[in-house]
Amino acid sequence: MTITLEGIDGVRAQVGQHLGYGDWVQVTQERVNTFADATGDHQWIHVDVEKAKDGPFGGTIAHGYLTLSMIADLSRGLFEFQGFRMGVNYGLEKVRFPAPVPVGSRIRVGVGVLSADDIAGGIQTVFEFTIELEGSTKPACVAHMVMRHMV
Repeated sequence: MTITLEGIDGVRAQVGQHLGYGDWVQVTQERVNTFADATGDHQWIHVDVEKAKDGPFGGTIAHGYLTLSMIADLSRGLFEFQGFRMGVNYGLEKVRFPAPVPVGSRIRVGVGVLSADDIAGGIQTVFEFTIELEGSTKPACVAHMVMRHMV
């Protein structure tokens, strides 16, 4: 079910609320390799399957920034904004990677609204995205993302 954040008042009404969870998505070696090619980060713990078997994680792991970059896809369909001319990702206040994401594992995101403050012409909202790792007590990523929406 998609939650609609309708205008400034609709966004404010969700402060302190959890908006829900996205679907589980499997992290594949192909996705990790594609990210490595796009960023130039070919560290062996991400792309060398044979060497990584003897490494600290027992296999390859996703890049932390790959996990972070999947927030848009993982949260698709959870919420939408209406009543604004435009919205932009303004940045991140905090990002942590408490647990590695082994290739082949599944992750999903949970989303909460931390704050909503008036800015000239709109509202600035801070969302907390927590990427859960199936079977783990620690999240794979926790990120506080700042978004701006203009009316």
